[in-house]
Amino acid sequence: MLKWVYLSVVLLAIVPIWSQVVSPVIGSNGDEMITPPPVSGEAYSTEVGSETRSNYLRGGLIFETAYINNLYPGNGTPISETTYSILPTISFDQTTARYRRRFTYSPGFIFYQPSSALNEIDHNALLAYRYRLTPHASVSVSDSFQKSQTSFGLAHSSADWPVSGSPPLMVPGIVAPFGERVTNNAAAQFAVQYSLSGMIGGSGTFMKLYYPDPAEVSGLYDADERGGSAFYSRRISPTQYAGANYQYARILAYPVDAPSETQTHAIYAFYTIYPTRGLSISISGGSQHYSVAQTSSPTTSSWEPIVMASIGWQGRRTNVAASYVRQTTAGGGVVGAYRSNSANASGRWQVSRTWTIGTGASYANNKSVNPLLVGAIPGGRSFAVVATVEHPLNRRITLGFNYDHEYQRYNDIPVFSSNPTSDRGMVSLSWQFTRPLGR
Repeated sequence: MLKWVYLSVVLLAIVPIWSQVVSPVIGSNGDEMITPPPVSGEAYSTEVGSETRSNYLRGGLIFETAYINNLYPGNGTPISETTYSILPTISFDQTTARYRRRFTYSPGFIFYQPSSALNEIDHNALLAYRYRLTPHASVSVSDSFQKSQTSFGLAHSSADWPVSGSPPLMVPGIVAPFGERVTNNAAAQFAVQYSLSGMIGGSGTFMKLYYPDPAEVSGLYDADERGGSAFYSRRISPTQYAGANYQYARILAYPVDAPSETQTHAIYAFYTIYPTRGLSISISGGSQHYSVAQTSSPTTSSWEPIVMASIGWQGRRTNVAASYVRQTTAGGGVVGAYRSNSANASGRWQVSRTWTIGTGASYANNKSVNPLLVGAIPGGRSFAVVATVEHPLNRRITLGFNYDHEYQRYNDIPVFSSNPTSDRGMVSLSWQFTRPLGR
C-alpha cells in the first residue's frame, strides 16, 4: 500500500488538476474552453466568501467533542460513546499563469470514552498539480489518501461533502461502520483545445480500498480499481457545450479463495449549459456494458443504460450542488456488479460575516446483477445527511456545530444487518492562521 503513496508523491513532485469551474487552459484572449462537469472528474466547489481566495498558506488546529448514539450499528447492541478529537491541519493553494498546486493534510487523533481501546490515529491528505503545457493544453495529476476507522470519517463541515458531475468509480453509499479502512485515489488527466471550439482529453485512474482487519468489516472486502477515459467536447455557443465520453474500468474484489473481476465499458453523450456566471447544468446519457467473472463461476455480462444529471451554482456567499447517477458499477467493498441509483447534494450559505450554515445529503440504492456469486449480496440502500453551523469568534478562532445521521440497510452484510442507523452530534473549536503566497 505504501508504495502507491510514495509513487503518487513522486509523480506530483515531477509532473506538472483542473477545475470544472474555470477553464483548464489559462489565457488572456477569452477563447479558452471550459471542461464540462460530466468529463472533468472534479467536484463542484464548496467555498464561500473569503474561502474562495487562492495563493494562501493555511494551517491550524481543531478540537472536537462528539456524542455517538450507536457506536456499533451492526452488532445488535447499541453503545453510546463520547469522542474527543485533535485535528492539526495544513494546506496551501497557489496559482500562477502556468500552474496551480494544492496540498492539504489533516491527521486525526481520536479518543473514545468509555471504550478507550478504540482510540485511533487517522490521516487525510490531498495533493493536486495542474500545469499549462501550451496556451491551449494542460496536464494534471492528483492523489488523495485517507485512513479512518469511523463511517463519519474526518469530516467536520458540510464543505467535506463533494458533489461531482462525473459518475462514481465504485459502488456508492457503502462505508464500513467503525472498521479501519485505507483508501488511495490517484488520477492523471490531459486536455488540449485543438481549435476555437473543440477539445479532446483523457485520464487514467487508480483506486485502492484496503481493510487491515477483515474481522472488523465482516461481509466487506478489499478492492482495486483501474481505469481510463477519453472525451471529446464541442463548444456550440459561448454558454453551451456538448460532446461524448468513453470510460473503461476494471475492478477487483477479494473474498477468500473466490476473487471476482468486473469490467465496464461506458459510452455516453453529454450537454452542459452555463445560463449565468457561476451556474452550470449538465445532463448525460448512453450505454454501458459490464462483465463479471469469478473463480468456478460462469461469466455474467449485459448492456445497461447510464444516465447522469448535475447542477452547480456558486455565488459570492452561497453555493449549491446536486447530482444524480444511474449506472452499473462494482467495488466499494462488495463482490460483483450492481445497478446503482445514487444522488448527492450539498449547500453552504454565508448568512453574515460571522455565520455560515451548511448541509449535505446522499442516497444510494444498489441491486446486484449476479447475487449468486460467492460473497455477493442482493443489494441494499443507504442514506446520510449532515448539517453544520460555523461562527468565527475572531479572525482566527471559529466555533462549529455539527449533526450527522447515517442509515445503511444491507441485510446480508453482518456489520450493517442489526442496527443500520447511527447519529452523531458534535461541537468543535478551531484555530487557523493564513499567510499569503507569492504569485
